[in-house]
This record gives sequence, structure tokens and C-alpha cells, in this order.
Amino acid sequence: MSNQAVLSARDLKRDYEVGGSAFSKPKLLRALAGASFDLFPGKTLAVVGESGCGKSTLGRLVTMIEKPTSGTLTLDGKDVVAGLSNKAEAKQLRQDVQIVFQDPYGSLNPRHKIGSMLEEPLKINRPDLSAKDREELGRQMMAKVGLRPEHYSRYPHMFSGGQRQRIAIARALMLQPKVIVLDEPVSALDVSIQAQVLNLLNDVQEEFKLAYLFISHDLSVVKHVADEVMVMYLGRPVEKGSCEEIFANPQHPYTRALLSATPVADPRHKRDRIRLTGEIPSPIAPPPGCTFHPRCPLANERCRAEIPELLDRGGTLIACHAVEEGRNQEAAPAA
Repeated sequence: MSNQAVLSARDLKRDYEVGGSAFSKPKLLRALAGASFDLFPGKTLAVVGESGCGKSTLGRLVTMIEKPTSGTLTLDGKDVVAGLSNKAEAKQLRQDVQIVFQDPYGSLNPRHKIGSMLEEPLKINRPDLSAKDREELGRQMMAKVGLRPEHYSRYPHMFSGGQRQRIAIARALMLQPKVIVLDEPVSALDVSIQAQVLNLLNDVQEEFKLAYLFISHDLSVVKHVADEVMVMYLGRPVEKGSCEEIFANPQHPYTRALLSATPVADPRHKRDRIRLTGEIPSPIAPPPGCTFHPRCPLANERCRAEIPELLDRGGTLIACHAVEEGRNQEAAPAA
């Protein structure tokens, strides 16, 4: 397994102008306020957090659907932002990063047969292939994700949710990418089907040495699939480390609260629920200092005035003044 990162992001930011009219200026919405991470072949980085934390925005930047407002993004050492300005280079870069969306039905064209959808990426990006070669590759990939030969000529409405997601995974694999962004890939599926799809993702990751960016709000799923976890709040990473360390010893108050809300199958297991008060602040007008301070039980005056830096605390990166000053010891562990 290579120790070289296939994709690296440094201080990625994405702002949007919202509102505005002939009589007023648009406001600035800071959807992503600085994220840094590396993706490695055969490894999974999970990005977790509440709705509005910037997970999906991050996924759109990595898949090159949108450009970052600032920051750097490199794929195999190539500058992605600069490469997007060149049509030929952008086409090559986009082949190396694919995405599997949350809704398997909404991401499939209901008017196209499955075989046509699997062959389409090859038609666009591999003009050297004959129609027979494209069909052969499509059928091979369909078999690899557990679908039968007769499915090749059927339409999306003829499949279950789990089968549709298998089709979406097969389509993402057609161009042999190096990175796949998984945006809530199993949240729309039944629990029993979730396990099957996750096992499939694990198998193809091992076979093709894929790097996964796994976007999810379901921490019970993340615990079983991730190698690293990055917890985000209002566009900023607040804690990042190995999956084992994050779940065994969460240190940021927000991470503890998230983990305390995760259901546990064992009825004998007791966990103290940490309840956060208040709502997530608006990214248009974030609070000064640490954006989590209005909901944090450990906040003090420093938290209200100074943005915490993401610092290494025993192998885990944490952005929290309470951790730095030892105040987090007052809170009970979440797990």
C-alpha cells in the first residue's frame, strides 16, 4: 500500500454570494472555511457533522464540480484548480475522481438502460474503444458489483434501491478512478442492504486500491468503514484523527456530543447523552471566535474572541481552547 497521498487539500475555502438586489449588496455565505486533509490509496477518510457543516460542499470541490474560493487541491501532484482552466487537462483530472450520490434513483437517468449508462463514460472519455469493447467492459463491471447479465438491458425503475446503488457504483468505476467521493451512499437504504453495499465498497476498494472520501452523518456506519475521521462544524474541521482514537477518546466537546447521540445496539450499554442547546449559527453571520461557543458547555471569554487553531494533541488534531487548557476534562467521555 502506497504511503503517498493521491489527493491533498490545504486550507480549502468556498464562499457563495447570496441575496442582493438593485438596492442591496449580496451577503457572503462561508460554506467551507478552511479544510486540510490527505487521501491515500486503499484508505477511507470519513467526513461527519450536522447538516450545514460543509460536508457536501467539500465533496463538490473534490469532485471538481465547483472550484474553491481559495486554498490548494492537488491530485497526484497536479494542481487541480490550475488544471480546470485547461479543457483537456480538466477532462483527465475528472476521470480520476468519481462520485456516488445519496439517492441511487435520482442519480440514474430513468430513460436510459443500465448498459447505456455504464457505457456512457467510455463513449465520452475513451473514443478509441469499439462498441463491442464498451459493452464487454460494462458487462464485466456489472458482474463485479453483483448484478446479473439480464440486468444490462433493463431500466432503473425495475431495480430495488440496493441494486440501483450497485449500478451507481459500477458507473463510478468504469473509468478506473483513483478517488471516489461517497456522499451518504447508504443512508437511503434499509439496514440489511446497507451492509451489503458497504461490503461491496470495501471489496472494490481493496481490488482497485481506491481512496474514499466518505461523507456521512451516520456514525455507526463510519465506525465500521473509516480509517480516519474528520469532524466538521460550520465549515471548519474541529477534530481529525484515526477512527479508533476518535471513537475511543473523543476530545472536542462537539465530537463528544455527536458520539453520545449515536444509537447503541446493546441494551446493557449505558451512555450519558450530551445535549447541545441552541441551533447551528448561520454561515452568513457566524459568531466571533470559536463558532461552536454559543452551544458549548465549556466556553469562556477566550472562546468567544479567538478562533482556535487545529493543533496536534497526541496524534489527533483538535481545534478547541478547552482541550488546550485542560477544561475538557470536566466533561464526561462520550463513549
